[in-house]
Amino acid sequence: MTDRLSFFATAPLGLEQLLAEELTSLGAVTVTETRAGVAFTGTLETAYRACLWSRLASRILLPLATFGASSPEELYDGVRALDWSQQMAANGSLAVDCNLSQSKITHSHYAALKVKDAVVDQFRDFCGERPGVDTERPDLRINLYLHRDEATISVDFSGNSLHRRGYREDGALAPLKENLAAAILLRSNWPQIAAEGGALVDPMCGSGTLPLEAALMAADCAPGLTRPYFGILGWAGHDRALWQRLLEEARQRRSAGLARLPQIVGYDADPRAIKAAWANAGRAGLQEKVHFERRELAALTGPPSRAASGLLVVNPPYGERLGEVAELRHLYADLGSRLREHFVDWKAAVFTGNPELGRAIGLRARRIHSLFNGALKCQLLHFDISHEWFAQAPTVPTEPSKVAAPVVLSAGAEMVANRLRKNLRNLGRWARQNGVYCYRLYDADLPEYAVAIDLYEQWAHVQEYEAPKTIDPELAATRLQEVLAVLPGVLDLPAESIFLKVRRRQKGSSQYGKFAAEGVFHEVREDNCRFLVNFTDYLDTGLFLDHRMTRGLLQTLAKGRRFLNLFGYTGSASVHAAMGGALSTTTVDMSKTYLAWARKNLALNGFADQHHEFLQADCLEWLAAESRRFGLIFLDPPTFSNSKTMTDTFDVQRDHVDLLTQASGLLTHDGVLIFSNNNRRFRMDLEALPELLIEEITRQTIPKDFERNPKIHNCWKISRR
Repeated sequence: MTDRLSFFATAPLGLEQLLAEELTSLGAVTVTETRAGVAFTGTLETAYRACLWSRLASRILLPLATFGASSPEELYDGVRALDWSQQMAANGSLAVDCNLSQSKITHSHYAALKVKDAVVDQFRDFCGERPGVDTERPDLRINLYLHRDEATISVDFSGNSLHRRGYREDGALAPLKENLAAAILLRSNWPQIAAEGGALVDPMCGSGTLPLEAALMAADCAPGLTRPYFGILGWAGHDRALWQRLLEEARQRRSAGLARLPQIVGYDADPRAIKAAWANAGRAGLQEKVHFERRELAALTGPPSRAASGLLVVNPPYGERLGEVAELRHLYADLGSRLREHFVDWKAAVFTGNPELGRAIGLRARRIHSLFNGALKCQLLHFDISHEWFAQAPTVPTEPSKVAAPVVLSAGAEMVANRLRKNLRNLGRWARQNGVYCYRLYDADLPEYAVAIDLYEQWAHVQEYEAPKTIDPELAATRLQEVLAVLPGVLDLPAESIFLKVRRRQKGSSQYGKFAAEGVFHEVREDNCRFLVNFTDYLDTGLFLDHRMTRGLLQTLAKGRRFLNLFGYTGSASVHAAMGGALSTTTVDMSKTYLAWARKNLALNGFADQHHEFLQADCLEWLAAESRRFGLIFLDPPTFSNSKTMTDTFDVQRDHVDLLTQASGLLTHDGVLIFSNNNRRFRMDLEALPELLIEEITRQTIPKDFERNPKIHNCWKISRR
């Protein structure tokens, strides 16, 4: 096919310019950058090359039509007006992705269903048979982009996101997506360094994403060559001969490129990360071309042998995944020391979401690029390791303890200590009288000391709220140290039993983002239940203390009922329901990790039989397909989510009407739905839900230890009229 077609390539924010340059090199013309994507024209071969060779794109879309769609009916009619027999067979399979904004249609899942219905109905009416639905590997993946009531319908040539190269297993340690890693390397001028024979070192490689992407880039390997699936493979217009020719060309280029690959080495202190990196290298066919080794940063004493120059690239922890600020400052300072002592005349690139920590490196950045890791804006710091760029490194402790602290307590520290003692007397007495083992002791009671302190029996979990930009970062750090200084004495706890995290504003899939990978769990009590909590690996511990009374309510309502726990997280609500005599429990969540945690929590309390099921699924899709009835439902969705496993974003304010309508449809005639969320500005749209009896019970579900913060959550009791 030589006809020129119009395409659109999507990409993460910040990659548009790089993507436009890449697409041009692949033969695209009339290339135009837009927000989170690039429009271009080219032949079918151009699009195929983009699918196979783009290191930066997320998806390659072929737009079919654009039309007005201010209502579901207009959307349905516009889609049905297209001839879908040109795109797929009647007995094939399809899936629909939807992204919408500023439109009268506000529920993306519903919009996707209307598109699917239009296609299916057309085939049924004209052919007498209908396509099936396959959300994983459909023959045809349709993309709907609805903006300001204008719909664009496209065929997704990629099938699923192109950052999934095929060498990394789902659930593996993976802080960076592959296309973001590729962008970091391109911005760091790695292709030219590699062409000149320079080596690459990643001293904190995790599961190996940066070294493996560097190897694919330096060896001229098509990143899509190891992918088992593309959206074009089942598309009716697919040119198989063209695709096979491009695959064979890519194989030949890979074979030639691997023969001239420079040294690429990844180190990490975590043996599990190194094991994952070697497994990923094996799946990428690079196990004999790269090297991974368990090594502490302190043991980084120079480049690999034979490497006189090269690039050290690293994505160190920056507070989203690892907690303690004092240790992180020490880590960055140690990294800077290693660079100055052992990597003179090299280049370095440090990718961080915490620019303040970047200063601890003790080098002046030659250039800085802004990139996004998910929703988090990060900086890529570029360094020339030469004496003229050396700066005075900040002083940090040489032997950081679990919780660093000043030797002499300041007046501020004494003030914090007095408030903690007062709270401990009052709340401690209340907790003992009411059998409460885990509770919030302090919640920014003194505004200048903005931390939350939760007691979990013999452990303390401290969360530092991110200081506003108007507060001097050094002052905020000093205040945090003052809090940490007084805690062991006031709480009579050893320092190793006190855990600290920096709590930043969470968006989308980072809501329960991972901090570390220690895998240490502690058992705590709540009423007549027991739970496993984790203080180090995640932003939250696995047990939301503000929902203590809500869980108690569920236990009192559960007897003789089938219980459904949507967005089930670690299953604490399911444990309470089971303890209250529920006939069965069903826990639904997208995360395999949290479902495994939920299963352990149920088993810890003696509920490990067949009456308790755990389903890994998008709750919105699962609700649309489920037909069973439940006597008690707990619905506690995130405020916002754009998880990669969901078809689109979810906003609890925008989408709660559709969500409650679907969830209440699964209630028995006398069933009860408890709906809760943490959106402080949430407003229930009662007029849009006339078929439901809705009673707000927020005040009854706020525990005494959260009374200082009554907007911590809102809660509603719902039944059918």
